[in-house]
Amino acid sequence: QVQLVESGGGLVQAGGSLRLSCAASERTFSRYFMGWFRQAPGKEREFVATIRWNDGSTYYADSVKGRFTISRDNAKNTVYLQMNSLKPEDTAVYYCAASPLKEPGTYYKNFGSWGQGTQVTVSS
Repeated sequence: QVQLVESGGGLVQAGGSLRLSCAASERTFSRYFMGWFRQAPGKEREFVATIRWNDGSTYYADSVKGRFTISRDNAKNTVYLQMNSLKPEDTAVYYCAASPLKEPGTYYKNFGSWGQGTQVTVSS
């Protein structure tokens, strides 16, 4: 399994922006399907965005579409989540995840490698 370390979380006012980073230890990072998920207290882990390993195509949850952007830098073994126009309901622990599957979809159990998570808090 690839080791993942997130950074970039914090406290921001509604309407603000944050960029999360996820550094991977695996040199074959570029072969993984990468994703971001989040989990708020008392709620299930929720899909946020994914990026395909071979062509960089992206997919977003409806709740973040148009506000969040996932990207990757294979040379740096890093995936990013740029979050703009943040809302209080975006408050959660955000997790980076990796899957060796070609089509893991949005189901979190299809992602076998996880980071430790980073807290994002959006105040109203």
